[in-house]
Amino acid sequence: MSLPKLTAEEKLQALEKAQSMRKQRAQIREQLKSGKLTLRDVLNQADDEVVGRMRVSYLLQSLPQIGKVTSRRIMEEIGIHENRRVQGLGPRQIDALLKKLG
Repeated sequence: MSLPKLTAEEKLQALEKAQSMRKQRAQIREQLKSGKLTLRDVLNQADDEVVGRMRVSYLLQSLPQIGKVTSRRIMEEIGIHENRRVQGLGPRQIDALLKKLG
């Protein structure tokens, strides 16, 4: 299957949307690091396109004192694949994350 042919205007719109999404994710990460948002707050917004498409490992690494190694270990303990996105988490996985980190 080939990629659709986009006009220059459609490409520009897609780039602007991607840039906006990255900026919003960065704001969410900063709010997590500063304590303005909790993990529960973010997971409750999983239906939001910005939060839903964020990788779980990226989200966990936004929490204070959690880096790549710790986030990978937590995800392995719970049974979350390293490429899983927030919107793809099941209720049991969300509960396990909140019990572990919430």
